Amino acid sequence: MATTATLLDTPFKKEVFEGLSAFPKYLSSKYFYDKKGDKLFQDIMAMPEYYLTGCEFQILSSHTETIGELFRDRENGLDLIELGAGDGKKTKVLLKYMADHNFNFVYKPIDISENAVEMLSENLATEMPALTVDAEVGEYFEVLERLKGFNKRKKVIMVLGSNIGNLKHPKAIEFLTKLKDAMLPDDLLFMGFDQKKNPQTILDAYNDEAGITAAFNKNILTRINRELGGNFDVDKFEHWEAYNPETGTAKSFLVATEAMQASIEKLGLTVNFEQWETIHTEISQKYDDKIVQWLAEQSGLEIETSFTDEKGYYKNYAFRKV
Repeated sequence: MATTATLLDTPFKKEVFEGLSAFPKYLSSKYFYDKKGDKLFQDIMAMPEYYLTGCEFQILSSHTETIGELFRDRENGLDLIELGAGDGKKTKVLLKYMADHNFNFVYKPIDISENAVEMLSENLATEMPALTVDAEVGEYFEVLERLKGFNKRKKVIMVLGSNIGNLKHPKAIEFLTKLKDAMLPDDLLFMGFDQKKNPQTILDAYNDEAGITAAFNKNILTRINRELGGNFDVDKFEHWEAYNPETGTAKSFLVATEAMQASIEKLGLTVNFEQWETIHTEISQKYDDKIVQWLAEQSGLEIETSFTDEKGYYKNYAFRKV
């Protein structure tokens, strides 16, 4: 008979088992992303309520030359490493500038979604055939050690989309510290942070009327059903969003609308739900300059400069190692 250890032979299995055996229950938002999840997230980014993508696109489009020249190294060139590259829509603005202005560089996109990495690589091969692309599938914390190997010339590590917001502050400091440890004095970290703003604006961004965000959150249950032999009745879960303006934390939940039981064959796990019991799926942290300054100080980084959109909704910060 299979032991729990042999059943939990992948990170997905292990984390689903741990999260659904815990109280309160939780699942990681990184598992929203498969082929269907990637498409749903592209739909989310196109929604008028989801301001983050448009604001960051505006920043990169308005300050392309300034940001590009901040990245440039005229002597040895650079490695541009993007964690959580996704479809690369925003990054292409910078890539085009760098390619058109004789930058000597390699673009290394890294994403947890194999589908996203394949699509981005194919698109770039068509749109910018002269560009050197070295793509990789992987999680942030997995690749951090390997980043230390990029030490022959300047590297710019880019994290867009306010992906840092999926981490609580202690985990964010751990992540930023590991990035700092992989950096040399000339290296840059370029990172997007969604800013605190009208709480209703934030709630609307994560709770659209069309239900796309709800479908995106529920996709994790669909994946469990398909990949792990689960039998969740996805329609019996409601997506719920809450935002605390004091802490700047937006939280997403799946809420069981009735008492039920679900089994996951490949984990040998039966999960019981009380009516209105929750599965916490995601946090989306919001920031201001003071918080970002504090995170940088705790992590051994310093802010070199920052860029914001015209509404002041969003900021991209450039950091160096102290």
